[in-house]
Amino acid sequence: MPEIIFNGPAGRLEGRYQPSKQKNAPIAIVLHPHPQFGGTMNNQIVYQLFYMFQKRGFTTLRFNFRSIGRSQGEFDHGAGELSDAASALDWVQSLHPDSKSCWVAGYSFGAWIGMQLLMRRPEIEGFMSIAPQPNIYDFSFLAPCPSSGLIINGDADKVAPEKDVNGLVEKLKTQKGILITHRVVPGANHFFNGQTETLMAECEDYLDRRLAGELTPEPAAKRIR
Repeated sequence: MPEIIFNGPAGRLEGRYQPSKQKNAPIAIVLHPHPQFGGTMNNQIVYQLFYMFQKRGFTTLRFNFRSIGRSQGEFDHGAGELSDAASALDWVQSLHPDSKSCWVAGYSFGAWIGMQLLMRRPEIEGFMSIAPQPNIYDFSFLAPCPSSGLIINGDADKVAPEKDVNGLVEKLKTQKGILITHRVVPGANHFFNGQTETLMAECEDYLDRRLAGELTPEPAAKRIR
C-alpha cells in the first residue's frame, strides 16, 4: 500500500493510496475521527473501511487531516479539514480521470466532514457515516442530502447518543430521491470496542448490496399516455 504525500490547502498531506487495476474504477475516500482526540488515518475502523473498498476494486485513499502525522498545518475546527478532503479527492481524480463515481466513508468527526464533502461534489454517489455526532455538529446543511447512504451507530454510544442520531436519520428519510439506510449495532459504544467485526459486517453488506443495484430509490413509474 503506497505511502503518498500530496499538496493540500495548508501544506503537504500524508496518505495511504491503493489504485485499482481498472482505469475507470470508482474512488473511495475514508476520513478519520477528530484530530485532537487521537484520530488518525491508522485508526482501526478507518483501516478496515479502506481495506473493504480496496477488496472490492475501488481506487482507495485514506489520509491524515492537517496537523496529524506528517500532514502539515494546524487544526481548523472542520473548515480546513473539509478543504483537505476536497484536495484529497482532487488529487485522486487527477490520477484517475476515467473514474466517474466516488464514495466517501467517515467515522465520527470524519462522518461530519464526509457529509459536507458530499454536498459539494456531485460525483459522490454513496456515503457511509459511522457514529456521526449531530448532538455536537450541525448537519442542517444536508438540505437536501444528494445521495443515498448508510448511517450506522451503536445503541450504547455516550458520545453521540442514539436519540440524536435517530433524529438525523428521520429528518433525512423524509427527503425524496434518496434512500437512507440506518443500522444500529447493539451494545456498541462510540469506539465499537469488541464490536468492530459486527460494524464491518454491516458496512460490507451495505456496500455489496449497493454495488448489486439495491438500496436506492425505486425509479418513478413512467406515466402511461
